[in-house]
Amino acid sequence: MRQFDYKESWKKLLTPKIVTLLTSIHEYKGEQNLFIESNSDKLTDLLEIAKIQSTEASNKIEGISTTQERIRKLVLDKTMPKSRSEKEIAGYRDVLSTIHNNHEFIPVNPSYFLQLHGDLYKFNGPSFGGKYKSVNNVISEIHADGSETIRFKPIEAWATPDTMINLCEAYNNAINDCVDPLIVMPMFILDFLCIHPFNDGNGRMSRLLTLLLLYKSGYIVGKYISIEKLIEISKDSYYDALQESSLNWHDGNNDYAPFVEYYLGVVIAAYREFSTRVQTLIEAGLSKPDRIRELIKNHIGKITKAEIVEKCPDISDTTISRTLSELLKNNEIVKVSGGRFTSYVWNGGER
Repeated sequence: MRQFDYKESWKKLLTPKIVTLLTSIHEYKGEQNLFIESNSDKLTDLLEIAKIQSTEASNKIEGISTTQERIRKLVLDKTMPKSRSEKEIAGYRDVLSTIHNNHEFIPVNPSYFLQLHGDLYKFNGPSFGGKYKSVNNVISEIHADGSETIRFKPIEAWATPDTMINLCEAYNNAINDCVDPLIVMPMFILDFLCIHPFNDGNGRMSRLLTLLLLYKSGYIVGKYISIEKLIEISKDSYYDALQESSLNWHDGNNDYAPFVEYYLGVVIAAYREFSTRVQTLIEAGLSKPDRIRELIKNHIGKITKAEIVEKCPDISDTTISRTLSELLKNNEIVKVSGGRFTSYVWNGGER
């Protein structure tokens, strides 16, 4: 049976690249947690946006989706789920809220993970969630021609309960031994995905557990910037890192570094995005049209409408289109090319 010992193996990961990533995150945490604590009432919009993006993106990675309007209503709890996809989206919403509001009371313990998995599927009926896989499963890739390639064979079903106990004990032992949690977290998540303990929902659970572990160690940026969205837009890199770090996993000779580097990169991206959002949304106190204007003005090179939407998810498509028209009319920006690839640049002057 696969054994885990993070107290020793983490030392091998203290490479110059990873140490640099850790240093950056520690600096961001110190600066931004103070801001969050003193301005939490002003960050309501960011919290709502992150909940919607997280729920949508994490499910989208697994091919579970519905319309933008329905996603918003489901996340804001203003409608009941209709289809199987919407039931799973609603389940994710509720587990996400549980972790947001109660993370300090949720230990890293298999029985709690089973409860969270049960809640993930609570709208689907009692037979779907809350228990480990009943049959052996595989991680496979479906190609465009319909063929399938097996990428990884996880732990057998019979060994899953004991392996999950070993996994959680190894994590808790490392944290209690003052190992940097930012290194142990991605190692834990990689091992969780290689165990693949459930018949379904392993990917979504891994992202929920990512938030849980980050919050428990004081890295709460995921409440305001969607970690899941950052993973979704970089999912090719995510799968590459997962594949590389899972080689020779069953023998205990896998290299955690690629997945750790990817994981830490996502956390840094979240903190940087938080800084940008805070600067425009809170500190500057700008109107929505002015935020769009400043975004284009300070952007290096061309920017598309889609990129503006991505950076300003709380601003409606109508407001963005109207603002672009006004900026063009006032000759403050220049339209480049046309059609679906239309982009805009600031029309000279000081930035």
